[in-house]
Amino acid sequence: MTDSPVMQVALARCRDGAQSRSFSTAELVRAIDHTCLRADADRGEIIACCREAREHGFYAVCVNSGNVALCATELEGSKTVVCGVVGFPLGATSSRAKAYEASEAVRAGAAEIDMVMNRGLFKSGDYGGVVEDVRAVVEAVKPAAVKVIIETAGLDAEGKVIACVLAKVAGASFVKTCTGFGGGGATVEDVVLMKRVVGPRVAVKASGGIRTRDQACAMLEAGASRIGTSAGVTIVGDSD
Repeated sequence: MTDSPVMQVALARCRDGAQSRSFSTAELVRAIDHTCLRADADRGEIIACCREAREHGFYAVCVNSGNVALCATELEGSKTVVCGVVGFPLGATSSRAKAYEASEAVRAGAAEIDMVMNRGLFKSGDYGGVVEDVRAVVEAVKPAAVKVIIETAGLDAEGKVIACVLAKVAGASFVKTCTGFGGGGATVEDVVLMKRVVGPRVAVKASGGIRTRDQACAMLEAGASRIGTSAGVTIVGDSD
């Protein structure tokens, strides 16, 4: 999977520590999903996250499904959408439960859904089950975008390729690196690989440990279309 010139250059830049090209603040803000996914985040923290997103013009606020309605109210009239997470962070709930949670999140105001792949099914080699799990959510919320979190830190290169293919076959709009709760984080190598696998019709969201402008720019250069981070304000506040 490393035969294309673009991929070779991206990986070489990462290995050599080369500085990625700079993206403007305007480009960054429209790539950021500003996240507040802690289980103990209180109402005040969720509202503050929404106000930061509104102020800076981030693409989305990404929250647990129980906070979607609050965010939809806080963000009404802004250009920031609400993204609800489903089966988060383990992905081990039933497909029907994920689909219902997703449909309820959309009903409450979510425009996008980030769902966690069923890693147990994947590890068991039940790839048909993985596809059906993702497809159940995709069908439940059409036309809302569905991003499938494959938890890259727990997969080898072959596993990452297979997981991306399964998500694409199931109709996902994005593949996403990590929940941020499972150890590890997004890497340039993973983003390059994932984008190479899914091609132009499916996007990549880099999430997990992205806290600086340089990291965010590196992920975008590698092929990510969206950045999931709780450090959005810091990232766009860093100098151009």
